[in-house]
Amino acid sequence: MGIVEALSLDGLLNDIQRMDKRQFFYQVLSFGMIVSSALMIWKGLMVVTGSESPIVVVLSGSMEPAFHRGDLLVLTNYREEPVRVGEIVVFKVEGRDIPIVHRVIKLHEKNNGTVKFLTKGDNNSVDDRGLYAPGQLWLTKKDIVGRARGFLPFVGMITIYMNEYPNLKYAILGILALYVLLHRE
Repeated sequence: MGIVEALSLDGLLNDIQRMDKRQFFYQVLSFGMIVSSALMIWKGLMVVTGSESPIVVVLSGSMEPAFHRGDLLVLTNYREEPVRVGEIVVFKVEGRDIPIVHRVIKLHEKNNGTVKFLTKGDNNSVDDRGLYAPGQLWLTKKDIVGRARGFLPFVGMITIYMNEYPNLKYAILGILALYVLLHRE
C-alpha cells in the first residue's frame, strides 16, 4: 500500500473495516498507551525537578544572546535554594497565562528573611516592572515556575510552529493516528 492510498479517506475506511474488533481495539489501546506514557513521563519530571513545568520553550528574543526564540529550557525549582542575582528564572505573574524567561537583576532582602527580586530580559532596555501585575514592584518565590539549568537550541521551534499554525498541529495528530491505526504487527 502506498502513502497516497494510506492517506486517502476511502483507503483508511477500508483498512478499518478489514480489521476485526480485536485488531481495532489493540490499535486504540496502543495509541492510548503512547499518550499515557507521555503524561507519566511529564509527571515524573515534575516530581524530580520540583517544577510545575520542567520544560519550557523560549517564545521571544528578550533573552538574546543567552537564549533564542525556540530554545528548549530544562528547569528545576527546589524551594530551599536561594534566588541569586544573575540567575535565569521562569516566572508567572497574575493575569498572564504564559510564563516569562528573564534574568534576576536585583534582590531586596528584609530583616524578617523574606526575599523579593526584580527581573529583566537581557535584550530589553528596562526592567520587568511593566510586565508584573498592576501594583506589583517585585517578584517573590511563589511567582517562580523554575530556574534554567540547561537548554537545547531551537528544539522548541516545532511547538512555536504548532501554536502559530494550528492546522499543522492537527496534521501531525492525524498522521500519528493514521500510523497507529495502520501499523499492524
